Order: sequence, then structure tokens, then C-alpha cells
Amino acid sequence: MHDKLKQQVQQLRQQLQKASYAYYVLDNPIMEDSVYDQLYRELQDLENQDPSLITADSPTQRVGEKPLSQFNSIAHNIPLYSLENAFNLEELKKWQERWQRHYEARSQEQLPSYEKIDYVCELKIDGSALALTYENGILTRGVTRGDGITGEEITQNARTIRSIPLKLRLDNPPSLVEIRGEVFLPINEFNRLNLQRKQAGEAQFANPRNAAAGTLRQLDSKVVNQRRLKFFAYTLHLPQQTSLKSQWESLEFLKKMGFLVNYNCQLCTSLEAVADYFNYWETARQNLPYLTDGVVVKINDYGLQQQLGFTQKFPRWAIALKYPAEEVPTKVKDIIVNVGRTGAVTPMAIMEPVHLGGTIVQRATLHNSDRVVELDIRVGDTVIIRKAGEIIPEVLRVLPELRPSHSLPYQMPSQCPECGSNLVRRVGEAVTRCVNSSCPAILRGSVIHWSSRDALDIRGLGEKIIILLIENSLIRSIADLYRLTPEKIAILDRMGDKSAENLIKAIQTSKQQPWSRVLYGLGIRYVGNVTAKLLTDNFPSIDQLSSASVATLASVYGVGEEIAQSVDDWFNNNENLALIGRLKESGLQLQNSSVKEQKTAISSQKLTGKTFVITGTLPTLKRNEAKDLIEKAGGKVTGSVSSKTDYLLVGEEAGSKLEKAKKLGIIQLTEAELFKLILSNLIKQE
Repeated sequence: MHDKLKQQVQQLRQQLQKASYAYYVLDNPIMEDSVYDQLYRELQDLENQDPSLITADSPTQRVGEKPLSQFNSIAHNIPLYSLENAFNLEELKKWQERWQRHYEARSQEQLPSYEKIDYVCELKIDGSALALTYENGILTRGVTRGDGITGEEITQNARTIRSIPLKLRLDNPPSLVEIRGEVFLPINEFNRLNLQRKQAGEAQFANPRNAAAGTLRQLDSKVVNQRRLKFFAYTLHLPQQTSLKSQWESLEFLKKMGFLVNYNCQLCTSLEAVADYFNYWETARQNLPYLTDGVVVKINDYGLQQQLGFTQKFPRWAIALKYPAEEVPTKVKDIIVNVGRTGAVTPMAIMEPVHLGGTIVQRATLHNSDRVVELDIRVGDTVIIRKAGEIIPEVLRVLPELRPSHSLPYQMPSQCPECGSNLVRRVGEAVTRCVNSSCPAILRGSVIHWSSRDALDIRGLGEKIIILLIENSLIRSIADLYRLTPEKIAILDRMGDKSAENLIKAIQTSKQQPWSRVLYGLGIRYVGNVTAKLLTDNFPSIDQLSSASVATLASVYGVGEEIAQSVDDWFNNNENLALIGRLKESGLQLQNSSVKEQKTAISSQKLTGKTFVITGTLPTLKRNEAKDLIEKAGGKVTGSVSSKTDYLLVGEEAGSKLEKAKKLGIIQLTEAELFKLILSNLIKQE
């Protein structure tokens, strides 16, 4: 009876999966909705009779039974990099020139012919990125993009999206494959959803992208199911050896797997063909059933992609060619300058509020003094603004014909508005800076960055509290945060005993944040959270990172010379080194946990009766740290070599102690051998 039931269940699943693929992927229904519903209910009844027959790929498992209480943070197997943006065909041409120069410099040879390079063009869907993992053909995990390194696991919600197969349509699926694509809300569904919300008296979504992102983060998958999201797959990653040699082949393979691939993608044999594609869709996109804000251009050949690699932020082999963003007019009420944590002084226009791209905009960046002169922007001007990359509002142009007759050209200040120091513009830089390291604005920006969610994540330490701490001379650097007490801050405005205790607790808790977050929090130029993770993976402690050469740093995949030089410059600054010393004293995590655990495990063992002398510079330990390690393990450290010395711990640039130890026949140890010695003693004792 069980076998017969199992066979019926399998047949029903196959029929339903085939019908679902035809409807949601091929857009070519093969059965009436009423027939599908009837078969679905039959399958549901059979699975209820024998729950052991329920499998993860069953159509009945698309909607979870219970809402989740929260989402788990998951590390991506491969980082989800952002794409560099180009806003016109001239910038696209410059991108091609950049990757060609990089290729020639790296390989010391020219490509056979630039004209023969194929590109794949895909419409850039205005939605939310999603990474899907399939094991032996079954969907096992769905993770949002997050910060590119980690995302939120939303597997239960991903199962509700009908264009995402629960089971791959392959007879012999790979044991493991990761699919990446874009979740989006079709325009008709967006309109339907907003109409429902309006009738229910609920706030309407600003745009389909926000609606899609908000839907993916719904804790109740039944709500997600009702909103009818769709998914376009655009790439895949196979850990094992694969015969796929190009992006175009991958798109074809995704179709065979059962995914919906954007049917408007195109293989272009030249940059001119890419331009034609871009120009065609600039107007034709208005007729699409979904929103697109540009074209993603990728070098087709995987071999060439691998040789080009990545910058600190983007793949060199791909770019997003964006269409002009929404533009709206408004009036300039004032022009101010903002001093950031690096001392960069950025002019900013304060405007009459205007609706732009789904948000209310009142401020727009003017970038730098050159841009101010180029625009000739003045208070009272009518300007056209847009969102650069559809994120940061910027002034696109001024309408001088509407300018008030009494207006005057704007002059950038020559002194810092925060500290009064003279501003500096270095040769070769467009940015004007305050170089006073004691400037309250620089300190404020540094502490805001340090306490931000992606850095030390100090809850309750917002900008207003930070300003109070600075104004009352309670902090002069981020290290001062860890010397605050509840008594010192309880007397501040809007603070009380309980608030003060909670803030100090949050500050102390931040000491447990990992080494990668601390590095990001230091605010080293060009070191974002993704780069910080790359560096800490390769340099497990701050001592190793600070002593690494520019060449060693640049050799890390995804880092490069620009970041390497910036990191080296930062660690060659005495004020920064003093800051690191204070953070060490405060107990911040300046090494990966695996390194710390190793040292902790070793330090708990015994070297009773053994005498050590230390000479030279050790790879990861300072001399006092090595001394402390030996003494905690029961050993003794002296300052000079004698016949009573058992071991000489030797680092680089060892002095006369090494020569004397050789003459006396004393055993010499490296730092690594010291660890092994203590561990071997542990084994002997056990």
C-alpha cells in the first residue's frame, strides 16, 4: 500500500512541477487553473495520510506553516560584489580602456584583438539580489545580498516564488551549485498590491524595488506568497570542475535547470553592438512588465574574466550602464559645507523639499569646489537634481534663466567651519580637507563610523550623544570611549543613571566584536567592510597586518596596490600606532579568534623549570607578550644568555645573544617552535 501511495505522490508532483514550469517560466500554460488546484489538493491529501512522503521539493512545501521569529545571518560562499556604474556610452568606452590596460600590464602582452571580444548584455532589473543553493538538485538555502559578505537566510520565503524551482530540471544535477539572480515585483502586481493597501488604509509602497525588498524580509512566508514575486537568474557558481566557459553558456544552462532567464539578454560581438542594445532599450523598456534602470555588460569569456579579477569593490570584467535617473527641479535655499571623518570638506545644497525616486529629498551633494565653480550654483537658484546611481542626490545643472537678479557666486570657505583651521587642497586632489587631527568634525565622524552597525555596532551611541561627549571633552579619540564610566556621562543632558549604564554596557560589549569589524571601524581609506574581511582573513592579527609590506598586501586577491598603499600609510602614522596601543590596552579584538584560542590554550600549560632568553623581532608576538606566554606556561625569562639557559627564542635581526647561545650549544626556537614545544609538553603531561 505504501509503495502504491508513494508512486501516486511522485506522479502528482511531476505533473504539478511540469505545469508550474510551463506557467511561471515559459509563460505558456498547459493546464487549467482548476485542474492544477485539483491535483494540488490530491497531493496534499496523500501527504497528510502519510507525512513520511513529504519532501523538500514538493509543491506543497512552498509556503511555510509557521511564521519565523527572525532571520539568521549567513556568510556567502562567494562574496556578492557590487558593480561599477557608467552613466553614458563615453564612460562605457573608458571602462573598456581600463580593463584592457590592466590586462596588458598584468600579462605583459596584448589581447589578440579587442574587436573580437564578446560581451553579454542583460537588462538590469530593479529588484533585490538573491543567492540560492542547491544540493543534489534540491533547493536548500536562499540568502539575501546583505553587505555582500553576509546576508539573511530567507529560504522559506524563496520557496514561495514560483519561478524558483524547488528541484532542478536535470537528470544528473550537480552535487552543489549556487544560483544568483534578482527578485522583483512585476508592475501589475505592484499596482495591485498598492491598491489593496490603499483600500485597507495601509501605507503604500514607494516603488516596486522597495516592495520586493520589504516582501523578502517578511517573517510570514504566507504573506510573501500572496505578493507574487518573480525571479530572474543571471549567474551560477559550481565548486567542482565545469565545462562552462562563458556567461552565455551559463545562461543557457540556467534555462535547462528550469530557471527563468531574462529573455531580452543578448550576446554582442563588439562595444558598438552593446551601444545599440543600450540605446534600443532606453525607450523600449517603457513597455516592459517590470522596471529596469540600465544594462549590465559582462565580458563573455570566463578565462578573460578570471585574468582581470576584481578591484577593491567591483569585478573589472563587468559594469552597470545606467539610464538617466529621474530628474526634478527645485530651489536652493542655502549652501553649506560638511566636514567628514577623513577631513574632506564637501559642499552641499540645502533645497526646498522635493519628491525624487520614491523619497523626499532636501539635500544634494555638490562634490567639491571644482564642481561648485563648474555649476556656478548660487543661493536662490532653480536647479535640476537627480540621484547619482539612484542613491545619492546630486545637482545636475542650474537654470540660470530663473536666477534672482541679486544672487552672488558662492565662495568655498578657506577655514574649517568646525575648528577654524586653514583648509588644504593637495596637488592632484579635487577634495579640500581640514588636516587638523583634533578637529571636532573629524573626531565626530570617526566615532560615528566606529559605532556604526557594520563596525563595532554600539547601540545607543548616536550622533547626538557623540556630540555631547565631544563638547564636554569626555572623548578625544575612539579609544577614550573605553575609559568612560556611568558617572561621567550620567550628568550630560538627556542622560540619566539607567541610560548611562546601558551605554557603558554597550561600549564594553563592543570589545567582543571580531577583528574584521575593528579594522573596518578604524576608517582606513578605501578599506570598506568587504576589504576588511579580506585583509583579516589573510592577516589574522593587527601585528601581522601592520608589519606586512605593500607588495604583500597588494598580493591579496581583491585588494590591489591602491588599498595596500593606503593601509601601509595608515600604519606608518605615529598617532595611529598610539591609538592601536590604547585599543590593545582596552581589550579590543585585534586578532582572529582562532589565533587567540591557540595562544590561550598554550598559555594554560606548564614549562616548569625551563629558562628562556628572547632576541630579535618575533612574527606575531611582541617581546612582552612572548615573556608573558612563557611565564604563564611555568617558564622563566631572563635578559642574558648563560649556561643555565635552556632555550633562546629567536626572531628577525637577532643580536649578540644568538652568537653566544651557539657557542654554548643552547637550543634555538622560532615562535612557531615555541608553540609546538608547549603543546608537546601538554601531551607528555597527559
